[in-house]
Amino acid sequence: MRKAVGLFLATLLVGVALAQGQVDPREEAKRQKQLLLETAGILPTELIVAQGEELFNRKGPSGKTMAECDFGLGKGVLEGAAARLPRYFLDTNRVEDLDSRIVTCMTRVQGFKPEQVKRSEVVAIAFYIASKSTGHRIQVRLLFPEERELYALGEKLFYARSGARDVGCATCHVTYVGRRAGVLPYADVLGKDKSWTHWPAYRYSNDQTWTMQDRIRACYGNIAHPQPALYSQPILALELFLAYNNNGAVVEEWPAFVR
Repeated sequence: MRKAVGLFLATLLVGVALAQGQVDPREEAKRQKQLLLETAGILPTELIVAQGEELFNRKGPSGKTMAECDFGLGKGVLEGAAARLPRYFLDTNRVEDLDSRIVTCMTRVQGFKPEQVKRSEVVAIAFYIASKSTGHRIQVRLLFPEERELYALGEKLFYARSGARDVGCATCHVTYVGRRAGVLPYADVLGKDKSWTHWPAYRYSNDQTWTMQDRIRACYGNIAHPQPALYSQPILALELFLAYNNNGAVVEEWPAFVR
């Protein structure tokens, strides 16, 4: 009982220190990760990746697994594939990110109906596929007109100010970089922070599994702006803009472990 109370107090003090800016939230994430490993022997990210692998190898109504899907480097080739997304795909005639490509695979190749596609399964599969790009560099190109057009839209959306508060992505991530929003400082998503490589991730502070789609939607919610729908063009445009501006960044760990 005394040990539990001590752990609670320690966690409480860390929370206060984080709120006051006395603790680097990234260093604290490393400590929390190590604590989980020492107490549980496994990380939530590992469990989700394992679940995603099972779903990847599950046969759909068509009798096919996701190994029949092309994520940009050929059927079933996953090594480094996520680090090259979003990109244009000839078979769908549109730009797709990892999430939307998984949905395409599940519906077009595996034979699932759109209403049968569960968001939780898409996220788990995304975690698994992304894990195959750990150690790779981001390599996103603008070779096709569709990619260049979507990039231009993403750039426009990133710098646009709108909504009841008249703010946008650049308000936080360009103008106010380094200032704190509660616990975490605003990240330089186009520069040194290389935030594209932070997602997909497990958020230990609230036990959430997010891809970049979830992160973008949450950002819009934080500024009291209507959230774009999952897999929608605005989200894909912002993703392409962010990914391209993070070209060359090394993926230290996918999925990541963040606050």
